[in-house]
Amino acid sequence: QAQLIESGGGLVQAGGSLRLSCAASGRTFSSYNMGWFRQAPGKEREFVAAISWSGSRTSYLDSVKGRFTISRDTAKNTVYLQMNSLKPEDTAVYYCAAGSSFNRLPVGSAEYWGQGTQVTVSS
Repeated sequence: QAQLIESGGGLVQAGGSLRLSCAASGRTFSSYNMGWFRQAPGKEREFVAAISWSGSRTSYLDSVKGRFTISRDTAKNTVYLQMNSLKPEDTAVYYCAAGSSFNRLPVGSAEYWGQGTQVTVSS
């Protein structure tokens, strides 16, 4: 059974960094576009970043541009989200997703979703 498993979340002070990982298992995701989403308490889930299946295209939420970087290691079937200069408003559960359409992934169109990892940024 194909699944995505996130890790790397935790508690960090404002200005700190975390690197999230999304490990895929059960099948290869090399042909899928991959994305990160987040959901804060009481808020809707929002798109954070996406990377195309080839790694040649990326897309980011405006508020994370210049601070977050998405990357993928096809050989390890893993996607990463490097988060720097973290702010309290980045606090949320972060989810990994895999979708067949890069353009539709930011609106939540994905075939696979992970269970999420908690990121908490203290002020």
